[in-house]
Amino acid sequence: MATMLENKSAVVNRLKQDILRLQGFAPSENPTGKIGLGPIESVFPNGVFPAWGIHEFISTSPEQEAAASGFIGGILARLMEGGKVCLWISNSKVLFPPAIRAFGVEPDRIVFVDMARQRDVLWAMEEGLKCPGLAAVVAEVRELEFVQSRRLQLAVEKSRIMGFVLRSNPRKIGATASVARWQIRHLASALEEGLPGVGFPRWEVELMKVRNGHPGYWKIEWSSGNFIPVDLPMQPGVLSLYDRKSG
Repeated sequence: MATMLENKSAVVNRLKQDILRLQGFAPSENPTGKIGLGPIESVFPNGVFPAWGIHEFISTSPEQEAAASGFIGGILARLMEGGKVCLWISNSKVLFPPAIRAFGVEPDRIVFVDMARQRDVLWAMEEGLKCPGLAAVVAEVRELEFVQSRRLQLAVEKSRIMGFVLRSNPRKIGATASVARWQIRHLASALEEGLPGVGFPRWEVELMKVRNGHPGYWKIEWSSGNFIPVDLPMQPGVLSLYDRKSG
């Protein structure tokens, strides 16, 4: 009886691993092949960043939107290695292209597309996600319905490229088919004693939900082309949008 249960458990575990592998969560045999998010990657299934999926970023202010754009820039630096190209679509022109250099991304490797309407942005993103020659597609929209997100996710699963949706001040969050939902806030940078200037970018990173993984909260810094954990005390009274809605 015990042997039968062990066999069933092994079959179930193998099926789970097969499903995760099909969803882009295959364990990497080469640790250097990871996306570079440090301890954040441990919360994803098999410890692998879900590169074959739609990542949704919720921003409630221009400062958070800028912080999310910078955080995405750090991820793009790894995705675009080897001269790959990214598509960035919006109808608001929030990103200042030269600023992306701070995260190791050359702006001439990003194709910027400006659309008149939000629905056109989503259409362009879906079409871009069907192009396997791209490293990633970033789209700035406000609202994202489940059916729209499902179409984007299906396109990603077929082309094996990555999609980022920057949602600025959405009226409602709701359920989507995205593999992960994030909220990024800026932190004050730290200067070395006696040196003038501006320190390295720092963020509060909240993974609000992740498919088959574990949500979490981190404070990280972008330094020397990498995401570095920062040991800082939690700020009292700081609640995420998710906390405020659920609390």
